Amino acid sequence: MSSWSAKWGVGTVAAGVAKAKADHILISGDGGGTGNAPQSSIKHCGLPWELGISETNQVLLINGLRGRVRLQTDGQIKTGRDVVIAAMLGAEEIGFSTGPLIAAGCVMMRVCHLNTCPVGIATQDPELRKKFMGKPEHVINFMFFVAEEARQYMAELGIRTFDELVGRADLLEFADVSDHWKAKTLDLSPILYTPPVLPGDSRFCTQKQDHGLDKALDNKLIELAAPAIEKGTKVRHELPISNVNRTVGTMLSGRVAMKYGFAGLPDETIHFKFTGSAGQSLGAFLAKGITLEVEGEANDYVGKGISGGRIIVYPPKEATFKPEENIIAGNTIAYGAISGEIYLRGVVGERFCVRNSGVHAVVEGVGDHGCEYMTGGRVVIIGPTGRNFAAGMSGGIAYVYDDIGMFPKLCNMEMVELESPNTFNDQDIETIRTLLTNHYQFTGSTRAKSILDDFEKELRWFVKVMPTDYRRVLENQKSIEEKARQLSMKQV
Repeated sequence: MSSWSAKWGVGTVAAGVAKAKADHILISGDGGGTGNAPQSSIKHCGLPWELGISETNQVLLINGLRGRVRLQTDGQIKTGRDVVIAAMLGAEEIGFSTGPLIAAGCVMMRVCHLNTCPVGIATQDPELRKKFMGKPEHVINFMFFVAEEARQYMAELGIRTFDELVGRADLLEFADVSDHWKAKTLDLSPILYTPPVLPGDSRFCTQKQDHGLDKALDNKLIELAAPAIEKGTKVRHELPISNVNRTVGTMLSGRVAMKYGFAGLPDETIHFKFTGSAGQSLGAFLAKGITLEVEGEANDYVGKGISGGRIIVYPPKEATFKPEENIIAGNTIAYGAISGEIYLRGVVGERFCVRNSGVHAVVEGVGDHGCEYMTGGRVVIIGPTGRNFAAGMSGGIAYVYDDIGMFPKLCNMEMVELESPNTFNDQDIETIRTLLTNHYQFTGSTRAKSILDDFEKELRWFVKVMPTDYRRVLENQKSIEEKARQLSMKQV
């Protein structure tokens, strides 16, 4: 699925992803968005969804691509009238967020990022969560009202099914703006232009695309891993890989999950070593018990949603460059990761570990926006970072090796505090040592080895990035555990 904000030229982008066999295309309008977004983003980002969905629908029809994809739009859509207009401009699916959120009790205080939501929706505070009064029935009733209003408009237009409504811009007309000094000079007719449907195409999605999954590398992996999946027998194989092999390990993880659930398999039950350049989303949603090792390099989205597996990437052994000064993988590594381990010998792109909620990762340098919106897990970075590190980071801990003293200027301090090594506890030190030891053993990292060889001295260069709310939660947990221990001792 591809998602784009409404703006000039979005139709061309949509045609491109449709040719690349996208099934869904989402066009987001300039309205809506997260409650904690800056005013500049809320007021001055994108264009109305009406413009975006109209252009996208027209370009797809002109290129005979409309029948391949389902179009969706969103952005402050709240009524049945909005739904009907969106459909007539070309949308088959409509996204709702603000409306249902308000139906569930949101009062739009716009403090989602502060953990102080007064109605208990966007907060982890148990006292505030007690204030949540929303029920599923409230949202269901809201959606029924929207559907009822949409049905009334459809009945007035003589339309029986929603599919019949899609793309019928000929049923729309503009309001009279002849008395407006500025609007009367605009020619808005291109918005309602309806291109003819080319032979073999249609106004809404009617075609099922062949994504070539029968050619996916995972089919071979599943075959080789059959003894492990069926009997739990350990398997290890070596294969070549290229950048056309995307989401390697995902279908295999699905087979593991079907039989063993989230618990997966014991560690190292399945181990595949690849040689070459891995395509996008290597190890996406990788299940526990599966290890993917790449001697070469990887693309964007390594470990997306990883769920217990292990990913190891390092340069070819015959490489003459310094890994710690060169790129080993792309952007958005470990996006939305749940659990597992990632070891990357080299530097990666932007948004490393964004929305990570549980993975343990080691890398030798990251680009901008590292650990953005991170909520859990542990990250060790033994190299430089880009700007805006830890923006929106509410959980987990990052340890950054900062021997040049630049990191405090690059870190977003809104939700975190930086701690020096003299405040580290035994658990912090053990976490750094263990992850670096694993990193050296799995990747042969000379940088990790140099730190481990003189660990007591090198430890002074580490900076601990600690979310303030996360620290408070950990302290509360520790206090509760201590009280429980004292109570159990008294009972004995």
